[in-house]
Amino acid sequence: MAQEAGRPLRADARRNREKILAAAVRAFTEEGLDAHLERIAKEAGVGSGTLYRNFPTREDLIEAAHRNEVARLCDAVPGLLETLPPGEALRAWTRRFIDYATAKRGMARALSAVVDAGTNPYADSHRLIQEALDTLMRAGVAAGEIRSDIRPTDMFAALAGIALTSAAPEQREQAERLLDLTLDGLRPPS
Repeated sequence: MAQEAGRPLRADARRNREKILAAAVRAFTEEGLDAHLERIAKEAGVGSGTLYRNFPTREDLIEAAHRNEVARLCDAVPGLLETLPPGEALRAWTRRFIDYATAKRGMARALSAVVDAGTNPYADSHRLIQEALDTLMRAGVAAGEIRSDIRPTDMFAALAGIALTSAAPEQREQAERLLDLTLDGLRPPS
């Protein structure tokens, strides 16, 4: 649970924080580092004081927005596995991964500014995404829907390649085809 000064945030404060982070991802994805913080506050439906109370600097907001996107991506795994067969859960999650990669691509300049300021917004991202993939792939192997000789690190490398070459919004159709190709390759031989 999010905390402020060691205390859990009230429900309304937590909702405001989430709205600010969602608006920030959209703004930094569309406008990069030039996104106006006042526009983010307005889109989130909060005052600029609320934004600055939660995120004193632009870099704090960018880093928190990125970390929140990683958390949302990884936190989706249990729900996907509860509602879908493992192979379909993996397929649905890879689409979310491409959404994440598209947002991250749009935020690249903004994230670079955070790195230049001396913070590593990617510190836990790789590990968390790898753990999410591991969970999905173990479930798929256990269900007999995924080959057992493919490691999550292999799948992460394939997803990273797709994201690197096809994460621009106008390349979504290509990304979908590449995901289908990759996921089809995970099926066990008949």
